[in-house]
Amino acid sequence: MSEFRFIPPCSPIRAKEVPAGDDWLHEVKFDGYRVQVHKVGSRVIIYSRNGHDFTERFPSIAQLLHELPAKAAVVDGEVVASDLLERFGCRAISLPEPFEDGLALLHVAEQRGLEGTVSKRRDAPYRSGECRDWRKVKTQAWREANRERWRLFEKARQ
Repeated sequence: MSEFRFIPPCSPIRAKEVPAGDDWLHEVKFDGYRVQVHKVGSRVIIYSRNGHDFTERFPSIAQLLHELPAKAAVVDGEVVASDLLERFGCRAISLPEPFEDGLALLHVAEQRGLEGTVSKRRDAPYRSGECRDWRKVKTQAWREANRERWRLFEKARQ
């Protein structure tokens, strides 16, 4: 890993319902910026989900990940503005808690006005590009709050 090369991230497919069964784990889908961070030696670059350089947009995150005790790493995640990270004692990275009951999680996300849920097959490897092993479901509350943005998104997909 001597040079930086963007890797298309795993993109969940949109679903109308949360998948059920023991084969799935579920997590909250936060409304933020999907990024991919590459660290090689002392250099760090942050890519958007489309491969644009976002390093200057998030300099404090780049600096924190510069201090990551690894010679090389690629991290795929969501940049979210949240004061909840302070209580975990982590200034840069927080892993989402997985939930067994995706429908109950979607209900809570709906009540709290969150974006939705992402469901992932337990035994599926991470894959670049469109990923049928990941499903995202948007809450009605989020769709209503972002009606125009959602309308434009739907129109672009047609």
